[in-house]
Amino acid sequence: MSPSETNDYDSPWKEALEVYFPDFMAFFFPQAYEDIDWSRGYEFLDQEFQQIVRDAELGKRLVDKLVKVWRKDNQEALVLIHLEVQSQYEALFDQRVFVYNYRIFDRYKLPVATLVILADDRPNWTPKNFGYELWDSKISFEFPSVKLLQYQDQWDQLQEDVNPFAVMVMAHLKTQATRQQPNQRLQWKLEVTKSLYRRGYSRQNILELFRLVNWIMTLPEELESSFNTEIAAFEEEEKMPYITPLERFAQAAGVSAGVLTSRREDILDILETRFGTVPSSLSDRINAIDDATYLKTLLIQAVTLSSLEEFERAIAPNS
Repeated sequence: MSPSETNDYDSPWKEALEVYFPDFMAFFFPQAYEDIDWSRGYEFLDQEFQQIVRDAELGKRLVDKLVKVWRKDNQEALVLIHLEVQSQYEALFDQRVFVYNYRIFDRYKLPVATLVILADDRPNWTPKNFGYELWDSKISFEFPSVKLLQYQDQWDQLQEDVNPFAVMVMAHLKTQATRQQPNQRLQWKLEVTKSLYRRGYSRQNILELFRLVNWIMTLPEELESSFNTEIAAFEEEEKMPYITPLERFAQAAGVSAGVLTSRREDILDILETRFGTVPSSLSDRINAIDDATYLKTLLIQAVTLSSLEEFERAIAPNS
């Protein structure tokens, strides 16, 4: 898989993790989901994790996410989500996730659950453990891994499942299956997109998932035009005008200025509701940010961080 193809997979999965983290846990790791006290929120530790990765000299990872959660037994825990796409990591993958795990534990002294999603196209590659022994000394590390290819035989269930990650898996599998087959990808993209309307999603979730599907299932320009025309006709037929032509154009081209403005306003509204008046210096910094993905991360932090001061420290210094 080329670097550009990998990035096409990486970026929407990273954003989906940030937007729909509880849904991610419920879909792929339901037992862990049931053990987490979601009423206490959760906190992404992206900057801290990247420092750990640099310290381990293992290279920057785009999709790996480190999340602090509370368990129902009132104990803190850490969740390391690892999404593996790039085939070149196969040889040392199990060792690498072991190193991540023990370095995170060494830093935080908290239990660390390493949860792995294998999004590659190699059906026989299913790493689940790492270990070695010498004389009477032994290391054994096991981690659960979910292979997205296993959902190929569960298409009917994916079509009925309202979890957003059922849509992500559908889009991912059909993108993998239609490399060098743009006309087939067009048909699958139409099917996946139309399925959004049948799941009972809110308009906001339809727009969000439409954007993610569009990001994953890229088409040549002429086929993208055909796709937009057919979706418009479908909306008219079903009397579901959720995605206007202007929004379809904006989603295909990127995030519109209106979306950026809305995200900034949402962040400021949440901060004011939780902590009172927001200093003008902070609001100016937020209003100067034009990175949609970063604004989404800040939106989550506005909800989950415990103080305005902590939120100010979380904003990158150059923001």
